[in-house]
Amino acid sequence: MKVLSILSQKGGVGKTTLATCLAVAAEADGKKVAIFDLDPQATASFWLDVRKEEKPAVISVQSVRLPSMLKAADDAGTDIAIIDGAAVARDVTFEASQVAHYVLIPTKTAVFDTMSMIHTIEIVRQQNKPFSIVLTFVPPVGQETIDAITTIGELNAHICPVHIGNRKAFFRAQSEGKAVQEYEPNGKAADEIIRLYKYTCIQLYKEREDV
Repeated sequence: MKVLSILSQKGGVGKTTLATCLAVAAEADGKKVAIFDLDPQATASFWLDVRKEEKPAVISVQSVRLPSMLKAADDAGTDIAIIDGAAVARDVTFEASQVAHYVLIPTKTAVFDTMSMIHTIEIVRQQNKPFSIVLTFVPPVGQETIDAITTIGELNAHICPVHIGNRKAFFRAQSEGKAVQEYEPNGKAADEIIRLYKYTCIQLYKEREDV
């Protein structure tokens, strides 16, 4: 079983959106998936509550129980466990990065978001875990994206080649308990998620695909 952790010390950067959309993409790819919701606000769990499908599974769990819950998922034949982290909670980020095979760190392009990103990078690097920064809510134009990419480069951190745009489809899909690729299959947001999923598989399985 592979473990993907989606972590950020900053709230509102799209952790749950990425977790749920990537989980649905993995299910569509024939994989058995479980989302582990570590956020006290339980956003992923609420998403499942309004979802008409029973999959992917979402388990709300405290970080201290994460290792035993992951073992149970592995024993049950789960292919990918996606951990939806919590903002601010340093201990949650520590636990979730410790068990991960790969970490995605989403961040908005605004300066305060990229500054907060540094704290998450520090924790993940302490665990010697591979990771990528994913730019989220990216505006169609503006200097902010260039500045964010420059900042990430100065940190010697790897940036994901797939950027997630600031698109209303993400919010509309979540309100219906859907992933964006279910809500608007032919839209730009769906394309971004599919490419991000392919990129993530490259990191988890060391596959070579165009993203």
